[in-house]
Amino acid sequence: MSVRQPRVQTAALVVSSPHSGTHYPNDFVRDSLLDPLSLRRSEDSFVDDLVSAAPDFGAPLLKALFPRVYIDVNREPYELDPKMFGEPLPDFVNAASARVAAGYGTIARMVATGAEIYRAPLTFAEAEDRVRRLYRPYHAALDGLVNDTLSRFRRVLLLDCHSMPSVGSSVEKDAGRMRADIILGDCHGTSCERSLTAEVAAFFTREGFRVVLNDPFAGGFITRHHGRPRQGRHALQIELNRALYMNEIRLERSAEFHAIKAVMTRLLAWLGPIATRLPGA
Repeated sequence: MSVRQPRVQTAALVVSSPHSGTHYPNDFVRDSLLDPLSLRRSEDSFVDDLVSAAPDFGAPLLKALFPRVYIDVNREPYELDPKMFGEPLPDFVNAASARVAAGYGTIARMVATGAEIYRAPLTFAEAEDRVRRLYRPYHAALDGLVNDTLSRFRRVLLLDCHSMPSVGSSVEKDAGRMRADIILGDCHGTSCERSLTAEVAAFFTREGFRVVLNDPFAGGFITRHHGRPRQGRHALQIELNRALYMNEIRLERSAEFHAIKAVMTRLLAWLGPIATRLPGA
């Protein structure tokens, strides 16, 4: 993972990009059924670049360097599919979540296209190793940034940044449907001050985008875990339609990339002062 701190933190804002990592372990690629490009289908490609201006506006930026298809930090630490393992799993494993059933647990069974990842069953020791080396350090860093910001400003907004395929996949509830430009998730009003969600939606609407709230993405583990508005902890998930800024087949930046990055830079500049005025602890 990487943490970029501002010279001085002036905004009660923390920005995270948990799914944009591109460092694929060689043994993982070697043992997969899929080629490297297919493995990348689950990436939130280039999202870390789109929000890279956060430190320029007084907010720290945390980003994963490892890919979500290797371990997904936007899940509970042990959302695991027993079918992927060659041995019984411990009782504390959450094997019954909707995300596990869909194939997208802490260690995913398949990529976003529905293709199976693994050639052979995993051991629980392999899962435990990824949790220890990557998952827990990421969350320790995120907890530290959020708590430091809260202690400094008595409030914090965590902006959790993601991207989504332009069309729902066959395993999602919006299968085959074109998606909005922007989906904001505040766990249906429980993770973030509703008025702030509305202000962010209005910002993107003014920029010319079609915005939807909480459908089909209301917020993942990070948003649910950190969002406690009554304690001054606000968390908002943002999903950007990949067709806005990249070629979804070749996984390359499109000609529109810099325009979308400019929009996200304006969002960060605008959001910092607003976050600092949120209801506090």
